[in-house]
Amino acid sequence: MTTADGAFVAFDRVQKSYDGETLVVKDLNLSMPKGEFLTMLGPSGSGKTTCLMMLAGFETATHGDILLDGVSINNIPPHKRGIGMVFQNYALFPHMSVAENLSFPLEVRKMGKSERDEKVKRALDMVQMGSFAGRRPAQLSGGQQQRIALARALVFEPELVLMDEPLGALDKQLRETLQFEITNLAHELGITTVYVTHDQTEALTMSDRVAVFDDGRIQQLAPPDELYEKPENSFVAQFIGENNTLDGVVEEIKGDTCIVKLDSGDIIDAVPVNVSQVGERTTVSIRPERVEFNAERLQEGTHTLKAEVLEFIYMGDIFRTRLRVAGTDEFVIKTRNAPDQKRLKPGEMIEIGWLPQDCRALDA
Repeated sequence: MTTADGAFVAFDRVQKSYDGETLVVKDLNLSMPKGEFLTMLGPSGSGKTTCLMMLAGFETATHGDILLDGVSINNIPPHKRGIGMVFQNYALFPHMSVAENLSFPLEVRKMGKSERDEKVKRALDMVQMGSFAGRRPAQLSGGQQQRIALARALVFEPELVLMDEPLGALDKQLRETLQFEITNLAHELGITTVYVTHDQTEALTMSDRVAVFDDGRIQQLAPPDELYEKPENSFVAQFIGENNTLDGVVEEIKGDTCIVKLDSGDIIDAVPVNVSQVGERTTVSIRPERVEFNAERLQEGTHTLKAEVLEFIYMGDIFRTRLRVAGTDEFVIKTRNAPDQKRLKPGEMIEIGWLPQDCRALDA
């Protein structure tokens, strides 16, 4: 079987069940062009790692086809798929030197020694580890070991590399450094990459597109900015970044605007995204940085709500303020730390507002 759309990686109506009853992956359709960096993001048990393992060949699809460059790989064993893999636990051979670890996949492919040595040197240089060829994994830090694991996945020049939470065991600063290194390397070499993580910041900063998984299905597949700015349902809005929610009922729908009566009695405008009729329950979503409280900055026509300041936290580059708004005590606004930005005090009463296009009416 071959794909009609010319996708390099394709899941065609793929399902997976371990017990014959419960589906952990449900009717997955996903296409990736060559050279894309795609991240599968979701909570534990959402099906993202199972999808990666089926693509690698370590798990078998219960139903459907997985295609690589137009050819079904369902019955091709893992070692013949020509896919590079990077795991969270590095999976390096402890009794081998760094160079021997990298040379191993080339030996398996019956490559001559001089060509092996050349490719090992090139791969180590790619990850800035050229001077570590003679060391054993135990003599390296966690970050260095992960660089070696990455070099080993790239050494035989695969067209597809799969990464399963590769930076999960590293500290924050090193993780951020490697995020940029991995992304730049993948794009420089033109490698198609499927990356699995539950870290939303990692997904947003590294990916060309992100597939958000929940309950065995892709809830939304989009570039990072679209995912954050235009979530299609409440799960995505809550899972990606910080988010404010207010519950209510749709009072009126007119074109690309709807009127929502909140449970507190307040009336607001929103973009109808996941609502279809008057009287329907909805949860409206507003990002904290889209909310304004400086009266002179509130645009004309913006609905405003009364709010009580509960907490004001200085976070260096931003101020994070928690408010009591429309019956909820968990409404958050984030403002830039600028000389003209007002510092609020707990107990203070203020008026807040936002533009209707920044407020999305989603499923309840």
